[in-house]
Amino acid sequence: MAGAAVDHALAPAGILARAAGPTPADWTALAHDLSGTLVRPGDAQYATAKLLFDPRFNSQHPAGIAYVKSAHDVSTCLAFVRKFKIPFAARSGGHSYGGWSGSSGLIIDVGNFKMGAVSGSTAVVGAGTRLIDFYNGLAAKGRAVPGGSCPTVGIAGLTMGGGIGVTARAYGLTCDSLESVQIVLPSGQAVTATADPKQYGDLFWALKGGGGGNFGVVTSFTFNTVTAPRPCLFSMNWPWSQAAKVIAAWQNWAPHAPDQLWSNLHLACGTNGGSPSIAVGGTYLGSANDAAAQLDAFWAKSGRPANGHWSLSNPQPFLTAMLVEAGCGTIGYQACHLPWYASGGKLSQQPQYAKSDFFTTPLSGSGINTLLAQVASLRQVSGGTGGVGGVAFDSLGGAVNRVAPGATAFVHRNALFGAQYTTDWKNGTGGNGPANQLAWLRRFWAAMRPYASGQAYQNYVDPDLKNYAQAYYGGNLPKLSKLKTKYDPTGLFTFPQSIPPAKTSSVSVPVTG
Repeated sequence: MAGAAVDHALAPAGILARAAGPTPADWTALAHDLSGTLVRPGDAQYATAKLLFDPRFNSQHPAGIAYVKSAHDVSTCLAFVRKFKIPFAARSGGHSYGGWSGSSGLIIDVGNFKMGAVSGSTAVVGAGTRLIDFYNGLAAKGRAVPGGSCPTVGIAGLTMGGGIGVTARAYGLTCDSLESVQIVLPSGQAVTATADPKQYGDLFWALKGGGGGNFGVVTSFTFNTVTAPRPCLFSMNWPWSQAAKVIAAWQNWAPHAPDQLWSNLHLACGTNGGSPSIAVGGTYLGSANDAAAQLDAFWAKSGRPANGHWSLSNPQPFLTAMLVEAGCGTIGYQACHLPWYASGGKLSQQPQYAKSDFFTTPLSGSGINTLLAQVASLRQVSGGTGGVGGVAFDSLGGAVNRVAPGATAFVHRNALFGAQYTTDWKNGTGGNGPANQLAWLRRFWAAMRPYASGQAYQNYVDPDLKNYAQAYYGGNLPKLSKLKTKYDPTGLFTFPQSIPPAKTSSVSVPVTG
């Protein structure tokens, strides 16, 4: 039992040794048993090996980071944590908003499992592949899989949490393109899960939206690919005085547009007297003329941006478009990495707090006014250096919503758009600014409760959520809990927001998906 005291006068020596955790000799033995590398405190690589994407978690001090190279290595690491009962985490890109990609015990890093072969319509992708490398490897063969925009996120976390991205309305979520998954179960057994009921079909269902870190350590994914499209990119800005009209028009346009169109809506403001702003961007998988026709339909209701504050590109190569969406359009592919991950990488850690929502009905006039007031209220917040905050709405509908809520573990198939509320500041900022920004973010999210569905995106884990399992999984929670009990009966893969095991008595969960 966690927190139970051990009476040293009565406990056998073997129990005392286990309670004290692994000895240096045990760690040395683990290193010898791995084909990959084990990094420990004091090693030259440790300072960077322990880093996650968010520097808020730089104070984490793992006892070891295992850079596994095989399913056998993963099994060896799981046997180690079972034997010594130490905490652990599986890490792909290290982007968990709760810091749960890290651990005080052992980190099982799958970064050695990189981009694999792309052949015909199929791509085999190692679980440690970063999204920008995924796009690059696919683009070399003229193929694509729907994904997000953050270049350094790991493909494992993105896929297992669903994978909302810039071509989702045309091609679905990242997880919707899955054909099979190679995974090491909590027992240490390596299996391949597919849609075939005789080949771990129920587990495959759970891995398509059931979130990372719940059912085992994935080593490889096999995706069905599509011919790489050539997106047109567009962006628009309006004065803040027109924001209410733009929001009303966008929410009735973007989720209902042709599948080729995806759009986001950004509302942002700076702390310490900053000015609020509104922008709309997106992609269109077709000709510039057809994209312009869609924008004209939007402008008819929102008003055309004045003074040329808009742009529309001709169709771009898919990788070029994804680099722009990643914020790397001016620095290029090689620089679009963290420097300790790839030579020439110029990206850096980013401190941030985040929350999420899904909206199944358009915002009312009251909802829009609340939204605008909350964004603008950041001006009165005494924030950190470079403090900013706001919300990004991503349009859904299309291919995402044509999948039934129970067809995959990703239940959010009836939303018009999703929302990610964020607040950032410059790395190295001290003082109370970040805490003040977090308080603002919590007020903002709370103010939007009457208008949102009550569900949240499992890839944007939110440590504040009390009823997190219901928010993330809705009507799919009972099935996921049963599968959690089936595949992880001892609860080895447990973290603050892991899927709860099925209770022995019947569980009644309202269906909200």
